[in-house]
Amino acid sequence: MAKGSVQGAGTVGAVSLVTFVGALVYFLGRATDFWSVVLAILEAMVWPAILVFHALSALHA
Repeated sequence: MAKGSVQGAGTVGAVSLVTFVGALVYFLGRATDFWSVVLAILEAMVWPAILVFHALSALHA
């Protein structure tokens, strides 16, 4: 293995993909027109960052 390589990164990528697809299905289920579909795609991409932000805000970090 090369120096500085990361083992187990495939698992993190797979979990990220599954959570993105799940969020996309959830948000697309609520979409009614073109712009709400665009918003659903954007929400599916950024919801983990929003979750971390609110979690750290709740911890007063």
